Order: sequence, then structure tokens, then C-alpha cells
Amino acid sequence: MSTTAFRLGSAFTIGAAVLAQAPALPAQDPRPSTSPGSIEDRLRALEEQVRIADVEREALRQEIAKKAGSDKAAKWSDKLSIRGYGQVRYTTLFDEDNTPNLNVPNDRSVNEAETLMLRRGRVILSGDVTDHLFVYAQMDFAGSNGAPDQTVQMRDFYADIAFDADKEFRLRPGVSKVPFGWVNMQSSQNRGPIERPDALNSAVEGERDFGAFFYWAPKATRELLRDLVRSGRKGSGDYGVIGFGPYSGQGLNRSDANGDVHWVARASYPFALESGQVVELGVQGYTGDFVTSTQAIGGITPVSDPDGVRDERYGVTAVWYPQPFGLEAEWVWGSGPTLATDGTRITSEYLQGGYVQASLLQKGESGTWFPFVRWNYFDGSRKFARNAPRNEVNEIDLGFEFSPWPEVEFTMMYTHTFWRTDTSAAPFGEARDDDRIGFQVQFNF
Repeated sequence: MSTTAFRLGSAFTIGAAVLAQAPALPAQDPRPSTSPGSIEDRLRALEEQVRIADVEREALRQEIAKKAGSDKAAKWSDKLSIRGYGQVRYTTLFDEDNTPNLNVPNDRSVNEAETLMLRRGRVILSGDVTDHLFVYAQMDFAGSNGAPDQTVQMRDFYADIAFDADKEFRLRPGVSKVPFGWVNMQSSQNRGPIERPDALNSAVEGERDFGAFFYWAPKATRELLRDLVRSGRKGSGDYGVIGFGPYSGQGLNRSDANGDVHWVARASYPFALESGQVVELGVQGYTGDFVTSTQAIGGITPVSDPDGVRDERYGVTAVWYPQPFGLEAEWVWGSGPTLATDGTRITSEYLQGGYVQASLLQKGESGTWFPFVRWNYFDGSRKFARNAPRNEVNEIDLGFEFSPWPEVEFTMMYTHTFWRTDTSAAPFGEARDDDRIGFQVQFNF
């Protein structure tokens, strides 16, 4: 029906209704009335009402069309966010002539020949696709494939599948952090010290692996875990109160080597005291068989079980979140692949180690200060290195982090090495009584 026809029809209908209710004209006076309340005035008023109704109807139609078009354009990808951070680092060694054996596996800046380097260049894509599906992908533009050159590397690629409206029960398949060690799960974006302690990180170098982990935590606890990160109290993030599941066990971006998985389980609970102080206590453990890569040492290649060597650790965690004073400690025990002293075979040997850290969180007009001191100890082996050499570490770190703005952080850390094994190559020398200072700039976006 055309707009003109509609208007005429509307006017006729409304006019007919009004005429039906109007009082009859006197029969003795057939002339049309010119009084203010005449039929002509009423018709003109009704026509104006129809015109206004047409305008309002057209505006409503355009609004509905606009909304329909907006809904049609909205996609799940519009719900994703992009963020990230970068770390530029420089380390200077004291008395460099006496430090040829000083090697830190995850920090190549501890090297006489190294200068400025990009330690991390992370870009993260994440978001809720639906009420039951959350996706997370993280790439690193300062990754390594084992060579000194840097590459773009996949760090995380997983989905959280929620089984309830509050997302208290979740399944996380993909490449993600293995829930072992509070400090391993704490993002390097939030951590004060430049690198993680050896006893925890040697369990899962790179902190990640192919796996499928089940997590559970009450809604209120999940909010508390997120708030510990948002408030700057150096939280480890939301990895549930209970977490467990299988994972490859061979390390980040490495194919499985024995057709068997590792199993990990963790229970950790944060709670607030009456004073408001938040404390977190936890236990964790994993078990499996690890296949160590081997290489000839002096013409002899160590013998190792092709199906893997027993690899298992268990540990405890205690964290007193900085409010403003903070204290954290973790310790692990277990056994893992270790090169025998004669260099002929690889067997499962006892290990232990951990760290204790004290810190202070101070926020002022100039920015946020986070001074810390940490003792780092490990007596075990480095299973991810060729031939799994024994690794002994005893160090103390003293440093601070200063953040003038939320998007920029400066860190300086002095480290005294009482002793540390050089696990990079045979004959696996040892550094003793060495000193170094690391400087780092971090930018968040």
C-alpha cells in the first residue's frame, strides 16, 4: 500500500469514527457550521495527527532497520581484545674474565658477548566467544627455537570451555601453562625478579605444554584471584582452586617422544584474614616419563631408556601477598632424569630446591615501588638440556621494580652467585662467587 493511500485510508477511518460519535446536525439548518468545533476543524486536526503518526512510524522503522543491521554486523570476533607487553634487557657482569662458566638457561643476557636484547615481545588475543567459550592466543616475537636467533613463537593457544553460567567448572585444552608452581603461573609481566627460580622452572621450562586441564574455583575466589593481579599485588592469575589433567611432558612446542603423558594436580586456596591481608596456600605434584635428548660426551653417548626416565616432583606453596609487606616461598622434592657422574647413562635421581622472597609494595605520587630480595636454591638436574646434566644453583637476588605509570616499568636486579652449574655444554663447569646486574624496561599495552 502506498503512503498516500495509507494516509487517505487512515484519515477516512479516523474521520468516520469521529463522525459516528459526533452529535447530529440540526435538520432545520443544512448550511455547514463555521464554529471552532466544526467537523472541518476536527478533520484537519485528525489529518495532522495522521501526519505526525506517519513521521513517528517512519522514525521507528529506521530505528528497527538500524538495529537489525547492527545485530547482523556484530560478530564473535568483535568481542576479542588485543593487548601485550615487551621487555628490553641488559646485563652487565663484574670481573668478566672470571665468569666464563656463568650460564643462566632462560636468560641469555647473562653473557659477556651480549648487549641489549628483547627478552619478551608478547601479543595476546583473547575474549569470550560465547557464554561457554573463552579463547586465548599469545605469540612471542622474541621466541627461540633452540638457536640464538629470535623467532615468532606460539606461547599459548587454548580454549576455556565453561560448563556452568558462573564458569566455575572449566576445561582448558590446547597449549597453556602447566599448573605446577605458583611462580611458574605468575606472568613475567607481573613478576618482580627478572627470571623465575630454577627449582620450579626446571620442572616445566617455558611453563607451558600441550595439555587438557580441568579447573574449578568458586565465583568469588575467581574474582579475588583476578583482583590480586589488577591491584598490583603480584598475583599468579586464575588457575582455579583445583586443577588437574594430562599433558605431553616434553616441553613447549615439542612433539611427544614416548606416546605417554604426564599427569599433574594442584590445589591452592587464597583467603583474606580479618585484617584484609590475603594469604594463599597450595600443594602440587606431577609424574610421568621424560625422554632426554642425548649427545656424545668425549666420544661416548649416554645410554637412556627410549621410553623415558621417571620424572616426578611434588611441592608446597605459601604466599603472603604484599599489602604492603609480602613474603612468598615454594619448595619441591622429587626425582628426574640425571646424567650419571661417569657420563655413561641417564637415570632418575633425587632432587630438591625452591626459593624464598620478601618484598614491599609502596604506591606514592611518583609511582609504584616494589623492592625485593630472593634466595634461589636448586640441587637437581636440568632435564631439558642435552644429557640432563646435574644442575646446582645457590644465588641471592636483590633489586627493585619502579613503575611511574601503569604502562611502564623499570627493573634493576643485582645477583650474587655462590655457585651455579653451566649446563649448556660438557664438561659442565661451575661458576662461583660471581656478580651481575640486570636492567630491564617493560612496556604494557
